[in-house]
Amino acid sequence: MTGEEVRKLDNNEIQAELVRLRKRLFQLRVQAATEKVEDNSEFSKTRKDIARLMTERSSRQIARQAS
Repeated sequence: MTGEEVRKLDNNEIQAELVRLRKRLFQLRVQAATEKVEDNSEFSKTRKDIARLMTERSSRQIARQAS
């Protein structure tokens, strides 16, 4: 997910995507503990997507408070 894609989402979509990605990260951690993970880069990709969404969410909150 790119920054442009994140900026196009509305607040509800951002929240839903955060929930989905956090569940995905949890599933990856469980897989790592119980079986072999096929692609270890999924961990960093998922964490980066979560960070992008959280950054956009906080920047929107700051902009709302400044208005």
